[in-house]
Amino acid sequence: MSQDGTHGRYSGQGLAGGRYQLRDLLGEGGMASVHLAYDAVLDRQVAIKTLHTELGREQAFRERFRREAQAVAKLTHTNIVSVFDTGEDDLGGLATPYIVMEYVEGRPLGSVLEEDIRRYGAMPADQALKVTADVLAALDISHEMGLVHRDIKPGNVMVTKRGVVKVMDFGIARAMQSGVTSMTQTGMVVGTPQYLSPEQALGRAVDARSDLYSVGIMLFQLVTGRLPFDADSPLAIAYAHVQEEPVAPSSINRSLPPAVDALVARALRKNPNERFPTADAMREECLRVAASLQAAAPSIVPNAGPQQSGSGVGSAVFPPVDQSRQTPPGPVQTPYQPGPYGPHTPAPATPAPSYGYPQQAGYQTPPVGYGPGTPPPYAGTPQTTTQGSGSGGGKSGKAVIIGAVGVSLVAVVGLVVALTMNSGGGGGDTGGHGGSSASASSTHQAGYRGPDTTRVIDKTKCTEPDESYDDPNKIRLPDFRYKDINSVKACFQAAGWTLHVKKVDDNTWGDGTVMDQFPSEGTDVNAKDPGTIELSVSTGNPPQ
Repeated sequence: MSQDGTHGRYSGQGLAGGRYQLRDLLGEGGMASVHLAYDAVLDRQVAIKTLHTELGREQAFRERFRREAQAVAKLTHTNIVSVFDTGEDDLGGLATPYIVMEYVEGRPLGSVLEEDIRRYGAMPADQALKVTADVLAALDISHEMGLVHRDIKPGNVMVTKRGVVKVMDFGIARAMQSGVTSMTQTGMVVGTPQYLSPEQALGRAVDARSDLYSVGIMLFQLVTGRLPFDADSPLAIAYAHVQEEPVAPSSINRSLPPAVDALVARALRKNPNERFPTADAMREECLRVAASLQAAAPSIVPNAGPQQSGSGVGSAVFPPVDQSRQTPPGPVQTPYQPGPYGPHTPAPATPAPSYGYPQQAGYQTPPVGYGPGTPPPYAGTPQTTTQGSGSGGGKSGKAVIIGAVGVSLVAVVGLVVALTMNSGGGGGDTGGHGGSSASASSTHQAGYRGPDTTRVIDKTKCTEPDESYDDPNKIRLPDFRYKDINSVKACFQAAGWTLHVKKVDDNTWGDGTVMDQFPSEGTDVNAKDPGTIELSVSTGNPPQ
């Protein structure tokens, strides 16, 4: 029964013309309720999630929610909770969007972890790695279809009675982020603070690698029984994701080998380019490490690990009045600054040295974006709105909507100086309709990876792009990432689009591979003139 006594509030009510009869309340949060329901047409039990906040009042959101549910319904995989239907109906006098899902008889991963913590102090490492590998298998399928989950956490992972791992709530965070006008107008970010990637916390565009960061946080939690970053406020937690380095899991659980430390460290790199390139690559590493483990019970060090993450946010960003005239804080680590570890070299268990700059009087922080003319996304007054959506593990584990304006604190301490998503650099090549090949002028260095011309994009992705969800005069920008630049140029030329190439040192995929793009995939752009599209293209050299 929920705390406000709403158990069974809609019990017995029908949806979709009486096809679905709501029964027991399975769970409830600030954004949604999940009911067990009976499907009278197919004579089966289903789970129905209804959104019951002010979100349902916005037509743009309801339409986006419907389209996202349709996209998620195409995902078919053992480790993904199936979506059967979607729609909206009147509940409590409000137009309420709902989705009909597979009913999973089991428990949330968070509940499984809580039991393991009571018994062992944490989840045994081999089991944690296998669970993580199953989650990554689900993400690999969704990422191939262009769906980034955006809210991976134990509360969104179910474990059936037979031990099958199933990921749920695909598409909901994206629908919320992209469909609600009151959010998008202020640059809101949707997710759960303890599992947010640094780019999510900063209001940046996210891709598949953001999900891998969240998986890394979850794996850390499974093998240690605690979160790497936690605090009393969502703002402080977001600050920690951007600014602080996690401790090595083995410093909390002494039974963990260095391979687990290295795996987690790579997943939690601040720079997305230094994480695993794909869910499948991270899954293979999880399975490899799991196979090499010797069975050992967790050995938890009492009171080890982070005690108060984000503790610097108060003094660094909001100094007391009587201290406002004192010397400003010292050097601050800049996020996404390339460290000495390439994408194929696991980071050490100990935190890498900080790379900062002195906060000197008169210093002007340059605006940094994803492309020419992009305004800095940090302005305004810090604001946070907290809304629950199931268990997330740890305190303050409710889903939270954090404005990018709310993380303007990082701008105050100068964090925007190095917020470019490219770990390497070099000049950019500009082409009216395609630009020049990044590989043509590359200087090969130790660790150089040659081009992979097998990863190509079909020209029809440019000549016949998907239509916008919300505007018939706009299209959704295709995903050019991890494709050979020459095939992308041919795609651009076929559509008559303008391309700007920026070279980056990255040997994850090889010379001439598109590593990032601005605007990001799925962005609505003008159908006739999408403007200049900037692509970050690998030189094949390791990050310098």
